[in-house]
Amino acid sequence: MHISLRVNGEQHMLDVDPRTTILDALRNHLGLTGSKKGCDHGQCGACTVLINGRRINSCLTLAVMHDEDEIVTIEGIGSPEELSPMQAAFVRHDGYQCGYCTPGQICSATAVLDELEKGWPSYVTDDLEGAAQLTDDEIAERMSGNLCRCSAYPNIVDAIRDVAEKRA
Repeated sequence: MHISLRVNGEQHMLDVDPRTTILDALRNHLGLTGSKKGCDHGQCGACTVLINGRRINSCLTLAVMHDEDEIVTIEGIGSPEELSPMQAAFVRHDGYQCGYCTPGQICSATAVLDELEKGWPSYVTDDLEGAAQLTDDEIAERMSGNLCRCSAYPNIVDAIRDVAEKRA
């Protein structure tokens, strides 16, 4: 099937098998290998990307379902020469160990702060009428779809807090 994906601000025309996931389209068709294939079942979050501003597990969604959608991968969030604030905070706070989950963690953490700014509640948000507070429980709940086998969680939380405080 012929589809058009806007990835990191650049339009791409692809001819894909209808069973091709976004993750496989990114990695195998476009050469964007930042998003990782971890569990391939949507349980680890290593494949997290942003589609139309919302985070998704790219291993679970078909590319043909996102014809004409805007996709942002870790490569579109920043580059080694120009890190995004979240990427820089992960480096500053050592929010990675082996680095395998880091692209998904950073994509998810970036979305977490956007969700909070929009006032979207999570399962643990106490007050559904007011703005959610950036508590440890709130961060843990919102980041619960991203696993880190190296257990860098405290540093990841510190990085998210750092960026949130600078945005405020």
